[in-house]
Order: sequence, then C-alpha cells, then structure tokens
Amino acid sequence: MKMKNFKIRLNRNFLFKIVSLFIGSILIVLSVVNVYISVSTSDKLYDDTASIPYNKVGLLLGTAKHMNNNALNPYYQFRVDAAVELYKAGKIEFILVSGDNSLKTYNEPLKFKEDLMKEGIPENKIYLDYAGFRTLASVVRAKKVFGINKLTIISQKSHNERALFLAKHFNIEAVGFNAQNVYGKNSIRTRIRGSFAKVKAVLDIIFNVEPKYLGEPIKIK
Repeated sequence: MKMKNFKIRLNRNFLFKIVSLFIGSILIVLSVVNVYISVSTSDKLYDDTASIPYNKVGLLLGTAKHMNNNALNPYYQFRVDAAVELYKAGKIEFILVSGDNSLKTYNEPLKFKEDLMKEGIPENKIYLDYAGFRTLASVVRAKKVFGINKLTIISQKSHNERALFLAKHFNIEAVGFNAQNVYGKNSIRTRIRGSFAKVKAVLDIIFNVEPKYLGEPIKIK
C-alpha cells in the first residue's frame, strides 16, 4: 500500500514538472518574441502628429464597434479619433479601412466609414477593404490589392508593432500612429491575445502564410 502511494506521488510530481516546464517554455517564447517585435519597431512608432512623417495613405486597422455587452468599444473609438487627427493634421490624404466583413450582418469597414464621415472626412477620401480578416491580410492586401508600398498604420501601440513587423517583412515602408490605449480589466484579455498574436505573426512569416483572399487591384486616387 505504501509503495502504491509512493508511485502515485511520484507520478504526480513528474506530471507537475512536465506541465511546469511546458508552461514555462511558453512564457519564455512569449516574452522573447514580444520584446523583439517591440524593440525592432520602436523607431517607427509615433504618438503625435507633429513628428510623424507624411504618407499618402493611412491604413486603419479594424475592430468591432461594440463589445459583447453592446457598449461602445473604446479601441474602436480611439482608432477613429486617431485617423481623424492624422487627416486633419495633413499627415495623410486617404484612409484605407481594413476589417472583417465575413457576414452580411457584420461589417467593420462600413462602421468606420460612417463614423469617419461624421467627423468630417470626405467620402471620396475613404477606401474600404472588406477582407481584412486579420492583421496579416490587412497589411499584405494594402500592397497587393491597393498598390500601397508606403503607408501609416493606425491602431493601438501593441497592434501597430505587430503590423509594422509584418509590413517590414513584405517590403512595405511603414510607420505607426498610436491611437490612445485602453486600460483596466476590459483590456486584459485583449493584451493577452495580442501577445500570442505576435508569436503567430512570427510563425506566419516562417511558414510564408498569405491572405486567403486577394482579388482584383483597386487603385487609390
């Protein structure tokens, strides 16, 4: 009986060590990748319109307008505010909104367009990319579909870092304009998801992942 209990404890200890090693390895990879991407893109990020260089097109990365409780998503609102600020400062001429429109009842780009126009952005200055299902697709389609090789990416800082990292790999000359960040308990899940998304971005590059949809070229003019 004592021997049996000893074996059970031994198996539990062994399993605990394996699980701990696995979790520890994941945390190390997350930390290394996130630090590397942050450091490698730091010189391309801007927080104010005074210092950011002019680019013809600003790539506004999409997100849902409302959260699960139907409250306005602050990430969304702050991105709208940032795009409007850039445009009115004369630092971009056109806004390419890239987001998810996978369902007829869900249209991120159109929501952004409506709110940008409410803030005084002319309709002919706004272009919509309905197949920006993820950041990789938004960045690559900006080049391969809309013919943009130089642009300003608009989102929160962590998201901009990931987008800039991908843009560099695809030979796109880009800078990032940081929308106001979101803090508090509602942002924790987004931050965790963003950390894993940076690892996914590295894997996408390693395995040469391309957007699922491209399509006919669209010229911004």
